Amino acid sequence: MIRRINNKQIAAAVNDFGAELMSIRDLEGTEYIWQGNPDVWPSRAPILFPVVGNLKDARYTYEGKEYELGRHGFARKMDFELVEEDGDRLVFRLLPTDDTRKSYPFEFEFLVKYQLEGTSLGVTFEVTNNGDVVMPFTLGGHPGFSLEWGDDDQIEDYYLEFEQEETLDSMFLNDERLLGDESERVLEGEKVLRLRKDLFDHDALILLDFKSDKVTLKSDRYDRSLTVEFPGFPFLGIWAKPAAPYVCIEPWYGHVDPAGHDGDIMKKPGMMFLEPNQSFSCTHTIVISS
Repeated sequence: MIRRINNKQIAAAVNDFGAELMSIRDLEGTEYIWQGNPDVWPSRAPILFPVVGNLKDARYTYEGKEYELGRHGFARKMDFELVEEDGDRLVFRLLPTDDTRKSYPFEFEFLVKYQLEGTSLGVTFEVTNNGDVVMPFTLGGHPGFSLEWGDDDQIEDYYLEFEQEETLDSMFLNDERLLGDESERVLEGEKVLRLRKDLFDHDALILLDFKSDKVTLKSDRYDRSLTVEFPGFPFLGIWAKPAAPYVCIEPWYGHVDPAGHDGDIMKKPGMMFLEPNQSFSCTHTIVISS
């Protein structure tokens, strides 16, 4: 079921399935979320939990036992329970099931909270460990933003502006879509990353070291912009299918397996850990300026 919230400046829609953001529109009716295309990329803004990216061979080990867990985890493919609904606020909850325990043997509560305020939409992830052992996890957002704010737009009209001047190296993924040793310099003391049709020919830009707390999507053709604020998030992915008219700006806690990782989830680089009865929360915010 699609849930809708709005205020006097913007409106948003969220699906119970995956607690996935489906739409953000301004008062003029401009749609900022990629609306999905099964021939290109069918998703809109999937939520990544309890892992980000691929595990080596889609498996990991925990206390000597092997588990299978697919790319980006299972949350994006599950129905969440709506636990709070107001005119400008939605809260969704995901709890373990017999099926999730087969691939992830931990007792979690995962809340996803959407809050409109002015021209911004805050997206909060809150994870609680309800079990009696340390719980490993990673999580992240994967919102896709349209590059078609008007008629006859071209990908090359759009660019990303980082908050600070950055010198950024993007880590390459190998043929198994695991983190390799090679990288490519994508910015050299600059703020602006121009979008182009071949920018993602080598898959996502995976940024493991940056200074900025926000990135703004802008166009040469319009005064409006869209900013993703992600204070505290240690990793960032930027991605689209090559030559497709959207871009994903993905704040992450955690990342894909390194190619040489031995599979032990408790030793995986970038992993988060929660003690029993402890919680972790983080927020990224989408801000529309028109």
